[in-house]
Amino acid sequence: MKINTLLFDLDGTLINTNELIIESFLHTLHSYYPDQYKREDVLPFIGPTLYDTFNSINPEKVEEMVKVYRKFNHEQHDVLVKEYETVFETVKTLKEKGFKLGIVTTKIRATVNMGLTLTKLDQFFDVVVTLDDVENAKPHPEPVLKALEQLGSKPEEAIMVGDNHHDVEAGKNAGTKTAGVAWSIKGRDYISSHNPDYLLETMSDLLPIVGVE
Repeated sequence: MKINTLLFDLDGTLINTNELIIESFLHTLHSYYPDQYKREDVLPFIGPTLYDTFNSINPEKVEEMVKVYRKFNHEQHDVLVKEYETVFETVKTLKEKGFKLGIVTTKIRATVNMGLTLTKLDQFFDVVVTLDDVENAKPHPEPVLKALEQLGSKPEEAIMVGDNHHDVEAGKNAGTKTAGVAWSIKGRDYISSHNPDYLLETMSDLLPIVGVE
């Protein structure tokens, strides 16, 4: 079955939001637990939803902590978000070659739109499935299946691309091929340990995989 559809995670895959996410977590956690969390302590929080993360820290204050996080995150967004090499060119090429493109993310739509607009990637994607659109976040297959349905694609025609085990598992659970990105902040070994079908050193590695010269 020929691949005609590519689904991408957003943070840490298409756009480099790592510093923004780390600083947002540290800002929030220091507000409640001064000097208790360091940079390396928040790396495991990248990937799950904010609700899951803050619920594991303080179930009584989840809503409040999410608000503090999002306020800081939105205010600092355009300062701290950066681009990854070859992402823009690769996505542009895929679009021009007629591939169906979607984003599947655990972020809320407002924040997603900020990142896509800032990096000018918004022009390329036909479908964006956010946390607002689903009952179950990745690694549940629902977000991936929803994107495929909206694109009119079958799982066996698609690759799910991401930097986290949630992305790889969501793709596998939905029946797509999967690609992990070696630039994951958790490291190349981390993402390869979850056995994606492909490991990308740069986003342009995707092109030969899908038959684009």
